[in-house]
Amino acid sequence: MPDVPDDLKYTPEHEWVRAGDGSTVRVGITDYAQEALGDVVFVQLPDVGESITKGATIGEIESTKSVSDVFAPLTGTVTAHNDQLDAQPELINSSPYGDGWILELEVSDTAELDALLDAAAYGELSG
Repeated sequence: MPDVPDDLKYTPEHEWVRAGDGSTVRVGITDYAQEALGDVVFVQLPDVGESITKGATIGEIESTKSVSDVFAPLTGTVTAHNDQLDAQPELINSSPYGDGWILELEVSDTAELDALLDAAAYGELSG
């Protein structure tokens, strides 16, 4: 059974969002998603400063099995991306909710957070 932390919000496309102070959030893919992908070998991320729109494709995660799109869980501007993934993409497998985070986002409309799934709803979807 995949790990689904209670303190995060989720998308049906298997991204997670951790709300921080103010309107900045951290984004990654779920344990379920990294397990389905297999061994991650490459991650393509949007540039810092790039504006992204909820639901749009914002990057790719390549594994030994396939290439999977990463979708924007919210609309906003990328304020950081995880540079560690350039050298260690496998962090997504070993620590999907920790060191394997993908990017940080300055959210345009924090009300979009309310539309995301809570842990119980995501657990039903991915369980």
